Order: sequence, then structure tokens, then C-alpha cells
Amino acid sequence: MSRTVILKDDEPIKVEGDTPALRLFSLLEIIAGQEKQFSLQDLVEKTDLPKPTLHRMLQQLEQAQMLVKDTNGRHYYIGARLRRFAEDLLLNDTKYGARNAVLRSLVNELGESCNLTALSGHEVLYIDRVQTDAPLRFYLRPGSRVPVHCSASGKVLLANMPASQRRRLLSNVKLEPYTQNTICTFEELESEIERVKEQGYAFDNEEFLPGLFCVAILVPRANGKRSNLAVATQAPIMRMTPDKALSVLPALRRAAESLTNIEAQFE
Repeated sequence: MSRTVILKDDEPIKVEGDTPALRLFSLLEIIAGQEKQFSLQDLVEKTDLPKPTLHRMLQQLEQAQMLVKDTNGRHYYIGARLRRFAEDLLLNDTKYGARNAVLRSLVNELGESCNLTALSGHEVLYIDRVQTDAPLRFYLRPGSRVPVHCSASGKVLLANMPASQRRRLLSNVKLEPYTQNTICTFEELESEIERVKEQGYAFDNEEFLPGLFCVAILVPRANGKRSNLAVATQAPIMRMTPDKALSVLPALRRAAESLTNIEAQFE
């Protein structure tokens, strides 16, 4: 059973482990729970380790490409190697069979391709996908990535973020136009995200690929913590319209509930 690390302001978090490697892993658990960039001093205030020890451990993690320093040289954020490690876990963990069965059931009900996604940096990562048997379909495989600003899943996951974290994430992202419908300004994207938060779902109406419509909702976590999973269905615009997308929301919500229950078994 996994151990959830809860950061408290009134008591230091113990960095546990009988070996140096396990203590580094324990520190990574704490770091993974941060919703913003952090400094050495931030960790000094939150953990039970002295500053020189934490400095040495952060250097080791940086050398291993698990962490990266910001341009100011004071703050750290997740490195490419650690992100790939997390993505591989999402793609290949033991929940795959159960989650894939939920998607297959959803595809059988809707007759359209369905997928489970997560946010990875400024992109949406396809964790799993089940294709429809319909002759006209868009092919995307698990491991594929799409831009966060013009995908339904991306909007749902952005809407579930604290506003400050969302601003940091998008600050270095170029909102490239993929079609004439792509949202290309931060002001428009923020307005769209506010609508998603109110509605509880998001559309991609030919914003990433011409002729493709997608609707997505969040897969909540049973413990109430912030989720990084979304479930969605996609179809050509000749088979999916905004009205049709609204009609499939009950099926998406049932699938999301099933996926939430699967995730809860492993928390």
C-alpha cells in the first residue's frame, strides 16, 4: 500500500529510509507533492533534515536529472528523467487491465474511440486508448501526446489546477494554432477554463485536428485530492456534435466513477 505524504506547516516531515537511496526516494515523495517550484530553504522548513544534508541530496538528484534548477539558480522543478519515470508507471502499472476494461465497455456503449489521459508537463499524455471499429476514425496510441491548450482533456486537467500553478505551467508555452478554431491567447484560454470549471466537462471542437470532436471529464480521486486523470471520447464531426456530446456525458461519468474506484484500490 502506498504512503501518502501530507505536508503540514506545524511539524517537520520525516525523511525516512535505512539507506541513502531510500532517503533520496523519501525526499522525492515529498518533492512530488509540491504544487509549485521549491527552494532549498522551502525543504529545510518542511523536513527534519539539516540544510547541508538537503543541499547534498538535491545535488545528487539534480546530477541524476531527476530535478532541474530554474534559471534563477534557487528554485527546483521536476526533471525530464523523473517525468519519464512517472509516465512509464502510468502507462505500465498493474491497473492497466482494469482501466482498459472500463474503456472497452465505454466504447461498446458509445460506439466511438475513448481514452484515458494525464497531464505531463505542458502536454496531455495518452495513458490508454480503445479504438472504435467504425471505418472512419482517428488513430492515436497509448504514449501519444497532444498540446494541452487545444484538447478537451487538457482543458479539464488545467481547470483542476490551482490558478497559480496553471499560470506557471503556461508561462513558457506557445499557444500554437493547429486549426482555425484553436484558442491562441491566454485570456481566451482562461475564459474557456472558467467555463469548464462551471460545466464539469470540456469540448475540443476541431481545435487540434480538423474534423475531430472530443468531449472529456475529470476522473476524481476518491480521497478528494487533486486528480491528474481525464476520460474522453472522440469522433469525426459527422458523428459527434455539441448536442450529441452532451448526451454521452452520463456514460462518461459512469466510466469516470468506475475508474475512480479502480484508482482507490491502489491508494
